Amino acid sequence: MFNQQDLVQIAGKGIHLQVIQKQIECFIKGFPFIRLVRPAVAGDGIIRFEDSQLNFYTEYFDDKLPELKIVKFVPASGAASRMFKHLFEFREKFTPTDDGMALFLSDQSFNSVYHFITHIKQIAFYNDLAARVANSGGTLDQLLENRDFVSLVDYILTDKGLNYAQLPKAVLKFHQYPDGSRTAAEEHLVESAAYGRDRSNIVRIHFTISPEHQDKFTELFATVTSLYESVFEVKFEISFSVQKSSTDIIAVDETNQPVRNTDGSLLFRPGGHGALLENLNEIDADLIFIKNIDNIVPDHLKNTTFLYKKLIGGYLLFLKEAVSGFLVKLKGKQISPEKIDEIRIFACEKLFQDIPDEFKALPHQDQVIYLFKLLNRPIRVCGMVKNEGEPGGGPFWVREEDQRLTLQIVESSQIELTDKEQKTIGDQSTHFNPVDLVCCTRDFEGNSFNLTDFVNENTGFISLKSSGGKMMKAQELPGLWNGAMANWITIFIEVPIITFNPVKTVNDLLRKEHLPPQY
Repeated sequence: MFNQQDLVQIAGKGIHLQVIQKQIECFIKGFPFIRLVRPAVAGDGIIRFEDSQLNFYTEYFDDKLPELKIVKFVPASGAASRMFKHLFEFREKFTPTDDGMALFLSDQSFNSVYHFITHIKQIAFYNDLAARVANSGGTLDQLLENRDFVSLVDYILTDKGLNYAQLPKAVLKFHQYPDGSRTAAEEHLVESAAYGRDRSNIVRIHFTISPEHQDKFTELFATVTSLYESVFEVKFEISFSVQKSSTDIIAVDETNQPVRNTDGSLLFRPGGHGALLENLNEIDADLIFIKNIDNIVPDHLKNTTFLYKKLIGGYLLFLKEAVSGFLVKLKGKQISPEKIDEIRIFACEKLFQDIPDEFKALPHQDQVIYLFKLLNRPIRVCGMVKNEGEPGGGPFWVREEDQRLTLQIVESSQIELTDKEQKTIGDQSTHFNPVDLVCCTRDFEGNSFNLTDFVNENTGFISLKSSGGKMMKAQELPGLWNGAMANWITIFIEVPIITFNPVKTVNDLLRKEHLPPQY
């Protein structure tokens, strides 16, 4: 299947040939569907805290914070082009004629081009846009009055103006304030300062980026970092990484033969956000908060976010301390049957572990070994919001191959929707994951886990893509918060919907959650 040139290309990407062969096997066999048992709901897999408990764990977090090394991990490699899909489509169709205006006026819903253009003065990048138009000798009011919506859109999307379609979403202006507008990346700095500073007032934040956008990030932070350091009296340590070439996946055609570029080289595609596990694996921290680049709110709505970030962080620290104490005793092996039973009950009731009845019949030493392996794993606490129709992975109880029940975040693509029972369970989900996680990736002795040891390799996703008029198969690695973390200890906590405010389209910036209070 591969010639000498292929082998050199594969080795140059840092990929073992056995990995390529396994990828092709997955194309041939496909991935098995996840077997859902029931949705995780409040009281059965999802914890809902009372106010007194919320206060306890947030105070617990505040007490521990000064001694912790915290890193905020922000996947930020995505280009902003998908935010403007409807503007691209509109630009191709619109003409400043009566027919064109009829098209413009035909849809006045919130997500329409009409709503965006008629509310454009509320958008956070309005002043920047107006300045670019003025530099060309015109005004935005003139463009609107003359129905020159195509030029207006061009000033937003292309290098004629803001060139937003070619920029990473992180450097777009999201929110406006009396002293100016902030980008999405700046809002993450502000958030991190509230719950990530150590005793030395150092705040660490890590962005995963695309290599072609490195200069834009560097330029932004060179301009704004000192301002936020002064305002919040902190020192930011900002770092970057790119998705590794070694996580790319070979593309194949519909007969599972490798697809080649015009020069005869093999075609590889990025492995999806699951590939970021390699980046996460290199983060050295006591706690790692993970949050998407576009899920931020203006200052007047941030307090709830801060509160629940501290809650999930505090609860993780509380659990980690208990787990570490148990592991010390288990490693010592001089442990009473009563303590074994205490650990078993804790694992079942607090960590949602499914320990089979056969455990009680095991010899004492085998029980010690079993519990040690069960507890000595990375831990993640995931915020879950009530499902109000937004897309996203849902929390479920899942039946594993060894028949254990585990808590997992499951995407719809992993569910066998043609199976009526499985579809019914999927439809019963009451919550979804807004990518609001806090992780502990160190063991009880302070050593970093190798996160690749805890991946469910039998999860993934295959889709059909078109390239050069030909169909090909594309494969994604196990998702970062799906299969890539499948064998972690997983805890779900209900958090308010206000903590989830993603910006998937530019019109989302016109939602009240992203506008100043006066709007």
